[in-house]
Amino acid sequence: MSCAVVWFKRDLRLTDHLPLVAAIESGAPLLLLYVVEPLLQQDRHYHQRHWHFVAQSIADMNDQLAALKHPDAHLWVVHGDVLEVLQQLHQQVSIDALYAHQEIGLANTYARDRAVQAWCDSQDIHWQQYQTAGVIRGLATRQHWDERWKQVMRSRIVAVPWHQAHWLPSTQVGQHLAAFQPTPQWLLPTTELPYQHGGSRAAWATLADFFAGRGKNYPYHISKPELSRYSCSRMSPHLAWGTISMREFYQHLLRQWHTPGWRRTLVALASRLHWHCHFMQKFESECAMEFRPVNRAYLDFPYRSDSQVSEHLHAWETGQTGFPLVDACMRCVIATGYLNFRMRAMLVSFLCHLLGIDWRAGVHHLARQFLDFEPGIHYPQFQMQAGVTGTNTIRIYNPTKQAQEHDADGVFIKRWCPELAELPTPLLAEPWRMTAMEQTLYNCKIGSDYPAPIIDLPVAAKQARDILWGYRQQPGVKRDGKRIVSRHVRPKKTA
Repeated sequence: MSCAVVWFKRDLRLTDHLPLVAAIESGAPLLLLYVVEPLLQQDRHYHQRHWHFVAQSIADMNDQLAALKHPDAHLWVVHGDVLEVLQQLHQQVSIDALYAHQEIGLANTYARDRAVQAWCDSQDIHWQQYQTAGVIRGLATRQHWDERWKQVMRSRIVAVPWHQAHWLPSTQVGQHLAAFQPTPQWLLPTTELPYQHGGSRAAWATLADFFAGRGKNYPYHISKPELSRYSCSRMSPHLAWGTISMREFYQHLLRQWHTPGWRRTLVALASRLHWHCHFMQKFESECAMEFRPVNRAYLDFPYRSDSQVSEHLHAWETGQTGFPLVDACMRCVIATGYLNFRMRAMLVSFLCHLLGIDWRAGVHHLARQFLDFEPGIHYPQFQMQAGVTGTNTIRIYNPTKQAQEHDADGVFIKRWCPELAELPTPLLAEPWRMTAMEQTLYNCKIGSDYPAPIIDLPVAAKQARDILWGYRQQPGVKRDGKRIVSRHVRPKKTA
């Protein structure tokens, strides 16, 4: 008996899933498969929080499958190398075809997929891969990319024809695929996790809550580290792990388009969804940016190499820099897995600009913290904020100014830097300016209760400006910048 295998990766849902639809319509007995890969468990980009989210999403999928009331309707979760799992399965039950979404992933998952493709070709197994959101594999130019994105996002969502499904008997599958035995990474603690919950039902509940009212202030709170936690959509982990599709999200947004008082929110959010795919397309088209600056001229950028680099990197990673907003942001994202975009940009800017540390030294640390880690978003944005593209505007974020503008009442800083809780608001952004008497009065000794600043901010900012803008003028930077624009920027329309 041959079967049709649907391989789930970062598409942990049972709706708007063309690989699933095609597998069912093939008429072959159906097997749904998720592989827990040591390749990814051991990868430096991932953290236990990611596997909790995946486990919750899989449990949600199996709850939905149980509602079909078919004894064999189940998502099989196995552990091991994907190629070995497929080989074993093929030997025992024969795989007629493999169905999956294209993964906009890291170099290791791309190499794995190429190996799977070669094996499928050798076994005469048809592997049908489907486009992920608006990202086009093998794209050489952005000509007409926007039009194609809109076409994909507005296309009809095909319902999964469950009534046509013919399931591979569970008894047959269980004889050959050992069920995954959860590791500590997967076992969920009895106490409530401080991260967003995975699964499609959680995704739709979050989206419904956004449009029920909390999203109305989205464009006004998006830059605020505290208020954004409530007013932003909070859908990024669900998009990253595919518990809802980009098309489902976008079409749901369009259905709210004429809601009175929501136009500014809807325009801003729609732009972000488009932007999301734009960055993923950049990574898909030039995935070497995982290892090097997209602008090759920055390979020789003069980052620091002195004896304090490790010490300063550790201070940044642990939220002990002596700059309250920087420390609050890092502690917050470590604890909760979420931080709004502007504060993420500030963390990268502080690392690369004000500390002068190579972006590659921090890229894995933040990937592990972001519950919504998405390779195609993470690398292009990290390099953009690090100022190594040669095309994007260089932004050196002043953490004092950011605190004064976006956490003016100090709620966020006091929440995540409780050492500063007794300080009056005017002192929160720059606690090192306190007199000895004030430090005693507010129970906060700088250098003891809270770190002294690890850099002189005005000096570091001037050095960063001089180096960054000077380097930007180099012929090599400009030359490769033109190549980048040609490849990744949509051509301007001519009259």
